[in-house]
Amino acid sequence: MEKSRLESKVGLFVFIGLVLLAVLLIQFSKGTSLFHGTYFLKLHAGNVGGLKQKAGVLLAGVSVGSVQQIDLEPSGTNVTITLQIYKKYPIYHDARFVIEASGFLGDQYVSVVPTANSLPLLTNGQDVECESPFNLQEVARGAAGFIQRLDDTAKKLDTSVADLRSQVLNAQTLANFGTSITNLRVFTEQALGTVQNIHDIIETNGAQVGTVVSNIVLFSAQLDQLGNSASNLLATNGVNLTAATKNIQDLTVEAQQLVNDVQSGKGLAGTLLQNPQVATNVQLLAENLSLASSNLNRFGLWHFLWSHPPANSNTNTVKPVSLESPPLRQ
Repeated sequence: MEKSRLESKVGLFVFIGLVLLAVLLIQFSKGTSLFHGTYFLKLHAGNVGGLKQKAGVLLAGVSVGSVQQIDLEPSGTNVTITLQIYKKYPIYHDARFVIEASGFLGDQYVSVVPTANSLPLLTNGQDVECESPFNLQEVARGAAGFIQRLDDTAKKLDTSVADLRSQVLNAQTLANFGTSITNLRVFTEQALGTVQNIHDIIETNGAQVGTVVSNIVLFSAQLDQLGNSASNLLATNGVNLTAATKNIQDLTVEAQQLVNDVQSGKGLAGTLLQNPQVATNVQLLAENLSLASSNLNRFGLWHFLWSHPPANSNTNTVKPVSLESPPLRQ
């Protein structure tokens, strides 16, 4: 009887020890406590990196749950991460889920970053987007590519410097550059000499320069006075000038009207110029005057008045003006 009681006590003690050991194993293995109510969230990420099951879930640095399961989606492009969160830690819908690592090479965990906490709370089984973790290998590959491009750029730069030294910084170019510097120095000295000469001329002819400047100032003052006088003249005689301009315009209009009348045969002058008989008489008069002037030049004035031209002369002459002379041609 006593032996069976002892065995029962030993068995009960071992059972209690095993239960306590299981509880401790669950606690220290980052599992969810059996004494806390939980709910589940499903995260969708493009890559989980080194995240493993039973990894912790930290909200603002506080452990609020663990990673329950990691599954590859049927499309093969994303991963579904199932989180088990304690019910006493509510998470809002606007929170950010990021896979981070403890230190530089430490274990990875899911970090929940709260923001404004203004949207509704996440409920059991709700889907949430998660940011992919920092991939050191991708960064290393990118850095390697950048270093390769940097090395290629350095090689091109070295080649460009070599070409520059061979094409530009050769002996001939340096000699030409030295000659240019020498010419520039000589030109500078000549310019300084010219400036000194101008300064000497100004110093030796200061009185004349002052006189010229005074004359220029006086001339400008006189021009100013002339301008003022012209302005005053226009201002005081503006009405007269306007009337004179108006008279000239009227005279121009009347002259144009007179010319139009003459061309159209109106008036005395137009009638005389447009009459064919008058035009014929004027032409005959011009011929007689020309013949008379020719005879005057040839025989003189007294011969024209008192003598008659020779009978056998073929020259066209005008008979002397006398009682017997016939009239001029008509």
